[in-house]
Amino acid sequence: MTSNRNIVYISHGGGPMPLLNDPSHKDMINILKEIAKEVGKPSAILVISAHWETQIPTVTSARAPELIYDYYGFPEESYQIQYPCAGSPELAHDILNSLQKHGIDATQDEHRGFDHGLFVPLKIMYPNADIPCVQLSLAKSLDAELHIQIGAALQTLDWDNLLVIGSGFSFHNMKAFFSKDSNQADVKNIEFDDWLTATMEDKNVSEEHRKQALIDWSSAPSARFCHPREEHLIPLHVCYGAANKASDHTYKAKILNKQASMFTWRC
Repeated sequence: MTSNRNIVYISHGGGPMPLLNDPSHKDMINILKEIAKEVGKPSAILVISAHWETQIPTVTSARAPELIYDYYGFPEESYQIQYPCAGSPELAHDILNSLQKHGIDATQDEHRGFDHGLFVPLKIMYPNADIPCVQLSLAKSLDAELHIQIGAALQTLDWDNLLVIGSGFSFHNMKAFFSKDSNQADVKNIEFDDWLTATMEDKNVSEEHRKQALIDWSSAPSARFCHPREEHLIPLHVCYGAANKASDHTYKAKILNKQASMFTWRC
């Protein structure tokens, strides 16, 4: 594995709201800009988005992917957002090879575009859209151990100055975001977020211990309240598998009035 790689797990907010000047996304926007400044300009970006699931891991291989406006009920301007970055069939090919060499059944899709898990955060982080991007899907099983293995396979990807982004949300209970009685939800939100932060940051535990904790994530305090379905958490497992160490930095943001965490690694 190259010694020049950044890995980031982000909480990407609610649909296109971060791009519509929604005040409850101000923290998130500031943190994404800060992370981009810290990382610098990568040669290419690989995004594992919570918004794409396939039977087996699939990588986009189009040279000029279109955008997929995979959200509903937002203002018309939400469906006019542009992010004209190039794809990278070359990077897609190398990702596919890395997965298959590690015994992971995977494929590529030369027609699939980029969903908002990619273009919303990247429009904030790298607004010039001048960095080639590729997306890798989640496996429909959402099996935690499999996604750590997918990340581990990416360690052997020989691509200098690559930025790997797991684009999800460390809290993702849709009802709780908009509930009028939020006191109990806030307690559960903090309970799980504290566990997640401790798990990702603790440098005194073995990687085998950390890996097992992430595999058993649903046993954590309030885990299933915070993630009734885990597709927004699982990109973190890919990021961890690719880093195989404690996170180097944790960022905390208030998004949609809930606490969310983001983690970064330099490898």
